Amino acid sequence: MIELPNGLHGAHRRTELHAHLGREQLKRMIADGRVVSYCRTVVIQRERMADLRTRAAAALLMAGPDAVLSNHTAAWLQGCTAASTHRVHLTLDYGHKLRLRTGLDVHHQSCRPDDVIEVDGLRCLTIAHAITELLCRTRSSTALACADQALAQVVPSERAEFKAELAERITNRPDHRGRRRGLFLLDLATGLPESPPESALLVLIAEAGFPLPEPQYSVRDLAGREVWRLDFAWPHARLGLEYDGYAAHADRSEVDAARDDDLRRRGWQVLRADASDLRNPTTLFSRLHTGLGGPQRRPRGFWM
Repeated sequence: MIELPNGLHGAHRRTELHAHLGREQLKRMIADGRVVSYCRTVVIQRERMADLRTRAAAALLMAGPDAVLSNHTAAWLQGCTAASTHRVHLTLDYGHKLRLRTGLDVHHQSCRPDDVIEVDGLRCLTIAHAITELLCRTRSSTALACADQALAQVVPSERAEFKAELAERITNRPDHRGRRRGLFLLDLATGLPESPPESALLVLIAEAGFPLPEPQYSVRDLAGREVWRLDFAWPHARLGLEYDGYAAHADRSEVDAARDDDLRRRGWQVLRADASDLRNPTTLFSRLHTGLGGPQRRPRGFWM
């Protein structure tokens, strides 16, 4: 069996494979399904079709040397696993036309040269640029989760500086739409939540108008030693909130109950939320209303 060259993460320019294999061999491999046509000029190895890096590489090869990966795709390549991987996001300069295709989102924007980097051999926009766009443009829970994951990669002493850079980028975006929303979400980002659902839970709490909790709050004994750490806490109300993800809390009901009992003895009330509360937070909000004395509503038109 003829071995294929590595290509770019399994994506190949058709002309290069033609030169390497010959016309007839390439036609045979396409007919056999070993390689699949991505577009008129690019083919990809069939077994790698589901790999985001392969799809991203194919999009870059199709679009040309000035194209860059952006938004969700750039964030995911730089460690933000909360970003969507269903579609490849590509940014082109104004005036660069590209035929749309399934699974590809094309954005047009002028980018500074220092905003373009290479990750795993793929041209993409910096994490700061990608997070800025997500905060202003995409679903709130996903945007905040990505921002938290990006901040978690920064040493704590440099997080304030990184947030200041993001704030400046949001404020100076040529497209004013989403600026206010982006700054609001950025204000929530700390890098402390330990999972994307925790970030999503914080968005729900904030958008409902409740006082913001402290993430990853340390409960200490009289000697100052940490005994428990809460996902979220309102210390003034001695109220904690834990997100129970399936993987982290499977078969832990007895341990969690014992933990909650100990916290109650220390004067804390602990609420628990799970994926069903993210879908419909009505019951959770009612319990928070009781524990905190009601949300503080924002003015109408916040998202305008």
